[in-house]
Amino acid sequence: MSQITSHILDISRGAPARDVAITLSHLVDEQWQVIGSGQTDDDGRVTKLCQPGVVLAAGTYQMHFDTAAYFSRLGDPVFYPWADVIFNIEADGQHYHIPLLLSPFGHSTYRGS
Repeated sequence: MSQITSHILDISRGAPARDVAITLSHLVDEQWQVIGSGQTDDDGRVTKLCQPGVVLAAGTYQMHFDTAAYFSRLGDPVFYPWADVIFNIEADGQHYHIPLLLSPFGHSTYRGS
């Protein structure tokens, strides 16, 4: 498992959001550098956004969730074409789990465990 993971729950359906593309980036010199990507599995989880065992540097990171493709595939309206979650981590090797609660007209996040 990578140091940063995610889980997406589609709260409009009460079910995991499958096949959502996620891109993980690190802010370096005021530019986003992609360091990993993945797609949610049948349980709405992605556990391999970056290389397992690698301790990421302290700094600011971004998870970009491609919500447009997900909702389009389901025939739902696309009000938010993506959701970007920006967060800070320490260089301590802790696991950071960033869940996303999603619906066609809103989203929310928190630091999970």
